[in-house]
Amino acid sequence: MSALSGKVQTVLGLVDPDQLGRTMTHEHLSAMSSNCIYIPPPQGDEAVAENPFQMQHMHWLRQNPYNCHENLLLQQETSAVRDELLAYRKAGGGTIVENTTTGVNRDLPTLLQLAKDTGVHIIAGAGYYVDCTHTEATKKMSVEQLTDIIISEVLHGADGTDIRCGVIGEIGTSWPITESETKVLRATAHAQAQLGCPVIIHPGRSADAPAEVVRILQEAGGDIGKTVMSHLDRTIFEEGDLLEFAKLGSYLEYDLFGTEMLNYPFNLDIDMPSDSQRVKALGFLVKEGYEDKIVIAHDIHTKNRLTKYGGHGYSHILKNIVPKMLMRGFSQHQVDKILIDNPKRWLTFK
Repeated sequence: MSALSGKVQTVLGLVDPDQLGRTMTHEHLSAMSSNCIYIPPPQGDEAVAENPFQMQHMHWLRQNPYNCHENLLLQQETSAVRDELLAYRKAGGGTIVENTTTGVNRDLPTLLQLAKDTGVHIIAGAGYYVDCTHTEATKKMSVEQLTDIIISEVLHGADGTDIRCGVIGEIGTSWPITESETKVLRATAHAQAQLGCPVIIHPGRSADAPAEVVRILQEAGGDIGKTVMSHLDRTIFEEGDLLEFAKLGSYLEYDLFGTEMLNYPFNLDIDMPSDSQRVKALGFLVKEGYEDKIVIAHDIHTKNRLTKYGGHGYSHILKNIVPKMLMRGFSQHQVDKILIDNPKRWLTFK
């Protein structure tokens, strides 16, 4: 603990928190499993889904990113991701929190090489994703066994390497939360209590899901003040509900910047907001006094969101969203809190 206290743990080792700079708190740089996110294409669109990376199909792909197996194979694009990270650094970016965990093909050697090649600080995630990615062996483990694995991934290295994770998560939950996911949440809380480390959560697709996750973590001894709740831009829409959740004390993450689709395929009751609506939501939270609790990102995990394929890339927030925020009344000080100060405080081990 003494070695980690006051530091941030990247894939290249411990760094001083002041070195992080502008930070995207929820991205993927390498592999994602398609097991839980592939959706067969609509009838009549099968041919487009087989060969979507053409100019005339770009709009279709933006609206239907999960209907194409090829689009989900981000692990094939390491060279393009390297170029993206170099552009991100040139745009003023300093750090990426990489949220790929056990169950969705975490690739730590690739993250290590990308960090070496680009100079971007990369922080890897420990733990487990949603239930449908849990193996039978994982589901049979006790909370104590899961806790020991998560702690080892932070202190010693993960996936048979000595590359250490610097955050627990994204810890995945469905809705309703399953028994296996509940065990992982409890193990996450136990590990966090021992390590003093940051945690990041993928909540189920219901407005009730984030608060239920917080309840489970709190009951197991978790530190909600060092926990990020992801994907609020597709989860809580009513301002009153958002303020009630904000009172629970977690960091509030809007992490789908750049994703603008008519229908959200995993819950058709949800109207996916636009980037302008996301900025408006951030402005509301700032007005209500939560500027110290906001973090933002893009959650890139498909090929079509890379600039190579006409997407917005990892620099979109820095190049496009920050100017929009300043135009809509955010001060530079508030922007710096969201991009620099809040991530730094969250990522620093107690």
